[in-house]
Amino acid sequence: MSYVISKRILPIIVIAQFAGTSLWFVGNAVLPELKQTLGLSQYAVSHVTSAVMLGFIAGTLAFAFFSLADRYSPVKLFFICSLLGALSNSSVAWLAKDASSLFLLRFITGFFIAGIYPVGMKIAADWYEKGLGKALGYLLGALILGTAFPHLLKNRDFALPWKSVLYCTSIFAAIGGMLMILFVGDGPYRKKSGGFQWNAFGKIFSSKKWRQSAYGYFGHMWELYTFWGFLPIILLLYASKNKVDLNIPLLCFLIIGIGSISSIIGGYLSKNWGSAKVGMTALFISGLCCILSPFIYNLPPPFFLSILFIWGFTVSPDSPQFSTLVAQYAPDGLKGTALTIYNSIGFFISTLSLIIIDRIFYSESFLAKENTMGLLGLGALFGIPSLIKLIRSK
Repeated sequence: MSYVISKRILPIIVIAQFAGTSLWFVGNAVLPELKQTLGLSQYAVSHVTSAVMLGFIAGTLAFAFFSLADRYSPVKLFFICSLLGALSNSSVAWLAKDASSLFLLRFITGFFIAGIYPVGMKIAADWYEKGLGKALGYLLGALILGTAFPHLLKNRDFALPWKSVLYCTSIFAAIGGMLMILFVGDGPYRKKSGGFQWNAFGKIFSSKKWRQSAYGYFGHMWELYTFWGFLPIILLLYASKNKVDLNIPLLCFLIIGIGSISSIIGGYLSKNWGSAKVGMTALFISGLCCILSPFIYNLPPPFFLSILFIWGFTVSPDSPQFSTLVAQYAPDGLKGTALTIYNSIGFFISTLSLIIIDRIFYSESFLAKENTMGLLGLGALFGIPSLIKLIRSK
């Protein structure tokens, strides 16, 4: 059965996703002020980012275990999590007194983001049975802009106080949840689960193509959030070494944000190339940037920044294509759970990557700081072989 889908649905989902995911990297955008105010350690980058990641993992596991996005209205779940995520995010401004309370509040925020990011993809999948790669390209573009948005608020042209950044993103997230429940609703292709299924995990992982798609995503996740999290430090390291003045918050917004454009382009390319080929191409190029990263710190600023923009352009457009493949190869009635499970595992890998890279970066190891990001190339080496097998099996 086919349905006529209103043209306004996808833009509203995109705006709501953008608003909700702006909660993600707020801690990184205001990290210098948090370090000074709360006396955080040198490992603050991985601690603050990992707190959100661990909360997200806990949330996705809880939502997947009870199949919440499949048993209940995903739009209502998105709305509730947007409001609670906004509340926990803004609470940092008045409840965070030390590192422990900060990490707890960021953990809680991450928990509720689990009801925004993968659930938003589930909502899109319920509305767009055909052309899902294109729809998710827009949706992941919104996620990327949401991730970059707090950096824009800290740009020297705005220079909002750190508490104001928290309040602005919280209000924005709450508005996103309201847009979703008022103007979108549950999609016509939604397949409601009959109840909790104890064998859901086994059913999902029994699909060989689902596993191959997920492995590509896992390799991608080893790289993505560590690159985003360390981007201000990469820019600061270059500026200090070469004695140049860089508008680091603005550059972070632009380098991360350019991935929203490539995600949309990737969505259109997937209609002719297929999602697996688009995902593999992006993973290959971004992996190459990882491997070349130790050699870019001696380049003139235009060349250094060009490589970072290429990296930012290619590090993210594979995400919506992997999500498309995972949704495509998931068992009927378990699409939301499948998306949640693979997100949970992917973000656990991101957390490991952040912690490991952070420790190596600040240690007196055999690797100089400039060489550390080269280790992110391991993700492409892991993910690409599975994608090649998936492409050949079609």
